[in-house]
Amino acid sequence: MQRRQFLQASLLASTGLHLTDAELLKTAVLPDPKPDKLPRWRGFNLLEKFVAGTTGPEPSGPYEERDFEWIANWGFNFVRLPMSYHCWSTPNPAQWTQINERVMKEVDEAVDFGKKYGIHVNLNLHRIPGYCVNPPAEPLNLWTDERALEAAVFHWKYLAERYKGRPNREVSFDLINEPNTDEANYVRVITALVEGIRSVDPDRLIIADGLQYGNQPVFKLANLKIGQSTRGYLPMNVSHYKAEWVPMLKDAPEPTWPANWMKMTWDRSTLQKNTIEPWKKLQRQGVGIHVGEWGCYNKTPHDVALRYMEDHLKLWKSAGWGWALWNFRGAFGILNSERTDVTYKDFQGMQLDEKMLNLLRRY
Repeated sequence: MQRRQFLQASLLASTGLHLTDAELLKTAVLPDPKPDKLPRWRGFNLLEKFVAGTTGPEPSGPYEERDFEWIANWGFNFVRLPMSYHCWSTPNPAQWTQINERVMKEVDEAVDFGKKYGIHVNLNLHRIPGYCVNPPAEPLNLWTDERALEAAVFHWKYLAERYKGRPNREVSFDLINEPNTDEANYVRVITALVEGIRSVDPDRLIIADGLQYGNQPVFKLANLKIGQSTRGYLPMNVSHYKAEWVPMLKDAPEPTWPANWMKMTWDRSTLQKNTIEPWKKLQRQGVGIHVGEWGCYNKTPHDVALRYMEDHLKLWKSAGWGWALWNFRGAFGILNSERTDVTYKDFQGMQLDEKMLNLLRRY
């Protein structure tokens, strides 16, 4: 057994998990993705560049190599890096084309970690010039202001030049996180970003999030030969119970699974109808599908969260789609999630949710 497989087996044994030699070897090889058929990548979102620091235009820090090692050794092969351009640039439109090279080297390092540990790295602009799903609002509007669109194209062309030559099995681009606009504006903006990237790196694998915060497939993008990314947060009263940033759920009752939401009973068949079938229709038009974010906030009862998550996982496995849990370390993740109803296992200084890890590894 090679060193990589030995380390995997040792780590799994320490958490009470086991893989056969054949399964260990399979995790070490990254597939070659195609926009019309994305691999069933499985992994996590890593948040080191999710927002700039609160004391100024500084990021929260470099990515952690140990995260990549643990993710790989547990048998996963994908990380999505939702990033704010504020980490390496500035919110001032007059300076949108300035780049902090030191910060970008930390992103380079994450891509190198992915290559080292056999993990595909998906770069996403969670905050792009002119738009972010989270506050604060951008000074200009990406969907209506050409200056914002020009800056957005600039940043993606910059990234395309930086990672030109990296094979698609190692790195891909996810253009805009969870857009909220009309279809015509979205198609226009995505087309401009794709054209900008391909002017630098014609063969780069590109993925676009669906509309309505990632939940709605966009059929008018199918001719661009790019993949699309969906979400796994419905119904929201289960996935985001007591989430402080969702005011509409402030007084929601404690969730169950199956659940009641928007005057409808939600179970696996409801998920199939509302979150799988529309995307399967898009898939039949030659568009590869991946689930870029999903999970349950730590206020959702753990047993409810696990049942809810398992139904999603079963559906995605049946569809042949991969997924990336939000997040790895933190309130949605398997490490340090701070749930009050979980007996954690100490794992190298982290609090590990073994039940959730076991569930994810089965699918």
